[in-house]
Order: sequence, then C-alpha cells, then structure tokens
Amino acid sequence: MDMKEIRKIARERMKGYCRVCPVCNGVACAGEVPGMGGSLTGAAFKSNVEDLSKVKLKLRTIHDAKDPNMEFQFFNEKLDFPIMAAPITGSAFNMGGALTEKEYINSVVKGSISSGTIAMTGDSADLTLYEDGLEALKTVGGKGVPIIKPRENPHVIENVKKAEDIGSIAVGMDIDGAGLVTMALKGQPVGPKTVEELKEIVSSTKLPFILKGIMTVEEAQLAVEIGAKAIVVSNHGGRVLDHTQSTAKALLEIKRVVKGKIMILVDGGIRSGVDVFKMLALGADGVLIGRPIIIGAFGGYEEGVSLVLDNMKNELYQAMILTGCRDLNSIDETKISIEW
Repeated sequence: MDMKEIRKIARERMKGYCRVCPVCNGVACAGEVPGMGGSLTGAAFKSNVEDLSKVKLKLRTIHDAKDPNMEFQFFNEKLDFPIMAAPITGSAFNMGGALTEKEYINSVVKGSISSGTIAMTGDSADLTLYEDGLEALKTVGGKGVPIIKPRENPHVIENVKKAEDIGSIAVGMDIDGAGLVTMALKGQPVGPKTVEELKEIVSSTKLPFILKGIMTVEEAQLAVEIGAKAIVVSNHGGRVLDHTQSTAKALLEIKRVVKGKIMILVDGGIRSGVDVFKMLALGADGVLIGRPIIIGAFGGYEEGVSLVLDNMKNELYQAMILTGCRDLNSIDETKISIEW
C-alpha cells in the first residue's frame, strides 16, 4: 500500500464524516462536531495549521549531521523517534463507524509499535471504549499511555489503577475535555479540576502523570506544581472551544517558562515530519499525531498507521539532515524563523 491508496480507501470509508482533503486544515469540516471538524467556526482548528505553516526552516548543508539520531527517551521507554499517536475514541460517532472501536484502537496501537513508537489511548462517554484501549495496550505489554477524561476524582483514580494493572508506561488526563457536551448528554459529566483535585489524582499513582490540554504559561506552571511529569500543549484539535490560540504559539510561550522542569508534548495541526521538526524547534520534546493517524487506520488498519508514522519519521530525518541537526537536542529556535 501507499499513501495515495490509503487516502482513497479512507475517503470512501469515512464518507459523510471526513473528506480526507488534500490539505487537512479544518476549512471544509468547520463546525462538524461530532465529526472530524473544529468547534463552531473551526477557527481554532484552522489556526493550528495556519500558524504552524508560518514557521520556516533554515536550510543548512555545511555540517557533519550526516546520520541524525532521532531516539526519544519517553520516561523509561526508548522510542525510535519523538512521534506518538494521540488518544482518540469515537469511531462510530465521529468517523462513521466503518471500523469498530476495537479495530480502530488495535490498528493504532499495533501500527505504532511496528514503527518503533507508541500510542496513547482515549476515554469516552461509552465506558467500554477506555476498556478497549486497555485491552489493546495489554497485547503489546502495556507499551502505551491511557488518557482519562476529567470525570469526578473517584472515577479517574479507578481508571488510573486500571492503567497500573496493565503496566502502562504512564497515565494521564485530557483536562481540555472539561466541556465536552457529548459526555454530559450521555450521563458522564466532566469538568475543570482544582489544584487540590489534581494533586489527589497525581499522588494516587506511581506512574508518570501526563496533563493534556495545557494552553497557558500559568497552567503549565501549575502542572509542575501538582507533580505532573509531562504536559501536552493542546486545544483538543480545535474541537472544544472556538477561537483558541494555536498550539504552536502557546508552545513557544510555555517553553520559555517550564522547559527542563517538565516534559513538553504538543499536538494540533501536525501533518508531516517537517511539522514535527517545527514543533520540536518551538520547544516540544515530542509530539502527538491525531487526524493523520485516523486516516491511516481507516485506509489501511495497522499497515496504514505504520505507513503514516514511517513517512513522518523519514521526513523528520531528512529535515534534520538539511538543517544540520545531529540529534533531537540540536533542534531549537536557531533552526527556524517565525513569520507571525
């Protein structure tokens, strides 16, 4: 299979839910939630892509970075490259249901492992979907990260314990899901968390805790304070609040305050290995990939996911050679220009 074939199949399987546009920029699907679009006008989704496109790489070819090292230390697990699959659920109501939830998550988890990286698994109003993610991770020895919705603390802690039971690398919460209407409509209310509530959750486990959905310097500092080991700079793919700042811009601000104090991950608008390079240069330690992974899974199951990740890995490798970066630590602001 190649990407052209995968995209063709995905377009057929996701008809009415995702157009698999030549450029996945949120324009055609604005307001399509449920679905694959961004909230209301889709401005947050579109800004993620637009602002990242305004970051430019500086071409350099007089150097000794002939075979860059892309290895990424993710807590106690060494990954071949700093790209992971983002936690996504909802095959039936967001993607059309051509793949069952189990088919989708198994494709993502196994496809990620095949490429030398890992996947994060998600949570939903349908309680079985979190369990499906855990079962998929069990098949690969727990090599992945379950991410839990911001439910009431007893329910969150119960799900944290389940992550411990399968031996996952880490566990986390996508706190940016605090306003998801679909959760409340199905009797699974979610909401913001206080510092005290987050401290209770983090202290309940020995696993590294990841807080996903951080978009301000102040909340990045609070994540450090509560004892989280990583944050994900994320606006939930532009799907929860219209007109939020792009993740690229938020990342640059956050990096300047908490870099080195906590692992910084980011998602939103990343469509290629060159985009991955940009996010690393803006301050991320690693990135999460969402919509391209969905297309890979619907277009080719495990093989499709692996192909998406392998293409990004190869593009990142090429970008590192052509900017003079011998390892991930070499990728910084000096390798880019920003046209905001």
